[in-house]
Amino acid sequence: MTIHHNLNRRTVLKAAGTSLALPFLPSLSRRAFAAEAAPVVPKRMIAISFGYGITKETWFPDPTKTGTEFTLSEGLKPLERHKSRITIIQGLSNKFSNEGHWGSTFYLTGANRYAVPGLNFYNSVSADQVVAEEYGKHTRFTSLQLNSKDNYESGHGPGLSLAWNRQGKPIAGIDTSLALFHKLFGDDETSLEERQRALAEQRSVLDAVLVEAKAIDGKLSADDRRKLDEYFESIREIETRLAKDEAWMARPKPKAEVKQPAAEPNGIEETRLMQSLMIAAFRTDSTRVITYRQPHWNLMKALDIDYHPHDVSHYSPGSRMEASQKRDLEMSRLLAEFIDKLAAVKEADGSTLLDNVSLSFGSNICSIHSLDNCPTILAGGAAGVKHGRHVVLAAKQTPLCNLWVTLMQGLGIEVDAHGDSTGTLGELTA
Repeated sequence: MTIHHNLNRRTVLKAAGTSLALPFLPSLSRRAFAAEAAPVVPKRMIAISFGYGITKETWFPDPTKTGTEFTLSEGLKPLERHKSRITIIQGLSNKFSNEGHWGSTFYLTGANRYAVPGLNFYNSVSADQVVAEEYGKHTRFTSLQLNSKDNYESGHGPGLSLAWNRQGKPIAGIDTSLALFHKLFGDDETSLEERQRALAEQRSVLDAVLVEAKAIDGKLSADDRRKLDEYFESIREIETRLAKDEAWMARPKPKAEVKQPAAEPNGIEETRLMQSLMIAAFRTDSTRVITYRQPHWNLMKALDIDYHPHDVSHYSPGSRMEASQKRDLEMSRLLAEFIDKLAAVKEADGSTLLDNVSLSFGSNICSIHSLDNCPTILAGGAAGVKHGRHVVLAAKQTPLCNLWVTLMQGLGIEVDAHGDSTGTLGELTA
C-alpha cells in the first residue's frame, strides 16, 4: 500500500492507474504529526460569473431598504434560506467596460481595453490570479479555471476563462465536468479518452483504492471513519452520474416520438456537477482558487426557453422578459444549492467550508447594454465580509475593482490597488 504522510498532511491512495487525495483526517495527522501544532484550515476563493446579466426590474432588492432590513427580490427568492449568509451589492461598475456583450472579459481585471496606443484590445491580470500567486504555492494546481461548452453563445466575450495572467493573456479553462474530474482524479498517464472508456464501462476509480483504504480504516476514529465514508460516497456519486452521461454519448438516439435524453449533462445538471467537483477540489486541497464561467444558453435550454440568450438579454415586457426572469430564478436556485453544499462540509477545526471560502457571484453586465450596476452577491467567511445585508453604495459607479481589492485584502493578500480601483469597500466589513 502506498500512503504518503508528507503531502501537506494529506493522504494519497494510488492503485491501478488512479490517484485519490483524501480530505484531512485528524486521526492520521495526530499520528504523523504528533509533535506539530494543529493545522490551520486554509482560505479559498471562488469567483462565478454569468454572461448577459439579469432582469434588473426584478433581480435587485428595493434600493431604499438597505442593511439588514431588506426583502429579497423576486429573482433572488430561492436564496431566502441563506439571507443571513449573503451580501447583495448595488452600485458597482467597471468604467472601462464598453461592450454590452462582454460579461466576463474584464470582470476580474478592470482593465482599459484601449490602454495601449495602436491596439484595440488590452487586458491585465485578474484578481483570482493575484490570489493564486500566493495560495497556489501550497497546492497541486495553482488555480482552476472552469467553463462550459456554450461560452461563446453566453455573452462572456473574449477570453478562454475568467482568468488572465500577469501579461494580460487569457488562461485556458476546463469546459466539461468530465474533463475536470479527469484532471482532479485521473492518473497523469491515463488519457481523457481512456478515462471516458473506463467510465462507459462503469469502472470506478474508487474500486482500485477501496482495498487500500480498508488498511487505513483501523487507524481512524469513528468521526474520521464517517468523514471518509461520506467523502467516498460523494466521489462515487459524481462518478456514477458521469458514467451515465458517457454511456448515453455512446448510444445512438432512439427513433421515437418522445424527447430523447441528452447525450451530455444539460446546463442545470452540468452546473451541479461542477459545484460538487469544486468542493471535491477544495476538500482534497488540490487548489484553493477557482473561477467558473457558468452555463447560460445550455441552462436556458434545460428550462425549455426557446429564445437565444442574446434575444432574452434584450427583453421588453412580455415573453422575453418572462424568459429572463425564469433564468434568474434558476441561477438563484443553483447558487442556493451551492451554498448548501459548502455549508454541509465540515472542516478539521469544526468550521464549515463556507466559513473558509470567499464566494462572489455576478456579471460585468447589468441588463441589456447597461454596464453601470454590476449584479453582485457575496457569500462565505474567508474575506471577513459581514453578511445578511443589502449594500447600496453612495457612489453609484463605484469601481468593481474596489470589491476585488477588499476581498483580496480580506484573504490576506498584500495589495493596495487592482485595475481601476480607487480604494476599498469598508461597508462590507464594518
